[in-house]
Amino acid sequence: MIIAKFTLVVVIGYLLGSIPFGVIISKRKGIDVTQYGSGRMGATNVLRTAGGKAAALVFGLDLLKGLLAVLFAALIFSGSYLVVEGSSSWWLVRSALVAAALAAMAGHIWPVFLKFHGGRGVATFFGGLVALCPIAAILGGEVFIIGSGLTRFASLASIAAAVSTYGILIPLTILGVFPIEYLIYTLIGTIIILVMHRDNIRRLMSGRERRLGDKAESGGARTKSMG
Repeated sequence: MIIAKFTLVVVIGYLLGSIPFGVIISKRKGIDVTQYGSGRMGATNVLRTAGGKAAALVFGLDLLKGLLAVLFAALIFSGSYLVVEGSSSWWLVRSALVAAALAAMAGHIWPVFLKFHGGRGVATFFGGLVALCPIAAILGGEVFIIGSGLTRFASLASIAAAVSTYGILIPLTILGVFPIEYLIYTLIGTIIILVMHRDNIRRLMSGRERRLGDKAESGGARTKSMG
């Protein structure tokens, strides 16, 4: 029964994460976001191709995927999102919530509906974090807003925001404010985000990274410039 529930929350989380909101919303404006810029379906590429309103909507929906994955997992395992801490099965519920959030993140990055080529997972990671550790999510959001505003690099701001969530959860976990399972979630999520931004990191180091507001090139132009 426990294995079946774990399988269910992971499958639901992955399928939620796989919903390609970036592609759906950009196509409503007559644009195929996968043919521009990085070719990814995340809010940053949508911003460069379909504009700010579309990007804000995509970011919100991608964040919602992580949040809903955690909520569904809580309902499946405990019958309510208001899980009673201290029960004998509390650690099991926490593990299920983390598994669901990571599955949603994996679905966003490797969506079954887009031949496993999606976004970089930042918004969905923070969606899961909103449900698990609101304090860390708020801090990370502030770091992202300040970082992107000062540097105009969405990639750098995303990396800094993810790392900061892990940093703030270390003392909070030691003090017993949050359980270690949530610290593990932020660690794994941060590592995934770093790996998914490895090309951005190379461009940042070489001074070739695109800034917020820069328009995305079409697929053909992108291929030519990369070659």
